[in-house]
Amino acid sequence: MKADFSRIIKACVLFPVLIAFDLFTKSIAVNALDGGKRIPLIPGVLEFYYIQNRGAAFGIFQDGTFILGLVSAIALAVLIFVYLRVPDGKKYLPLRLVLIFIAAGAAGNLYDRITLQYVRDFIYFSLIDFPVFNVADIYVTCSVFILAYLILFYYKEEDLQFRNRRS
Repeated sequence: MKADFSRIIKACVLFPVLIAFDLFTKSIAVNALDGGKRIPLIPGVLEFYYIQNRGAAFGIFQDGTFILGLVSAIALAVLIFVYLRVPDGKKYLPLRLVLIFIAAGAAGNLYDRITLQYVRDFIYFSLIDFPVFNVADIYVTCSVFILAYLILFYYKEEDLQFRNRRS
């Protein structure tokens, strides 16, 4: 399989841009919401509210920074490995984008875990009392749903068997 290095270069540009946006929004949230402030966007539905999350989704694995960081680092390595094995071509662009977004989300939260020992969360759906989350979480969650759709409805089984094909 002949590698298209332009797609790798594009990924190497998009990946840090996504991480930078996540970290930028977290920084703004810390500065604007410090001290327990709440900023309603849609009163009774959606608000900005800053918390320090020392666990994973829904508050599980509290104070499990090391194991969560390790899992994130392994996930990043696997995502990069898979990305590099996805064939070139327009057909696989959605899959490549989804992998980049998942990796960027994992990297953004991994950065927080390594540097702060917690993840900065600040988006809160008060209507349903949904756990507070951040932009990196949006990247991962939305991308996993899109990935599921792609696997179930878009790609055929033979499309997803990435072997070392010789050109």
